[in-house]
Amino acid sequence: MSDESPICSAKGCRVAAVWVLAWNNPKLHTPERRKTWLACDEHRESLSQFLAVRGFLKDVVSLDTWRADHPAP
Repeated sequence: MSDESPICSAKGCRVAAVWVLAWNNPKLHTPERRKTWLACDEHRESLSQFLAVRGFLKDVVSLDTWRADHPAP
């Protein structure tokens, strides 16, 4: 992730993201791999449910926590 203000991954949403939804598709990714979607407060639940129903959702953390745990190279 860059230092730009990240925006929500929900279709059409341009609101600042405050959540990171870490996920992977076990048919495509190794178990330790994490892809990410970003979410604003309004879309956190709907995006989480979309991933959870498919068995993809692994974790939901605040953007600040994610950045602290995964510093940019």
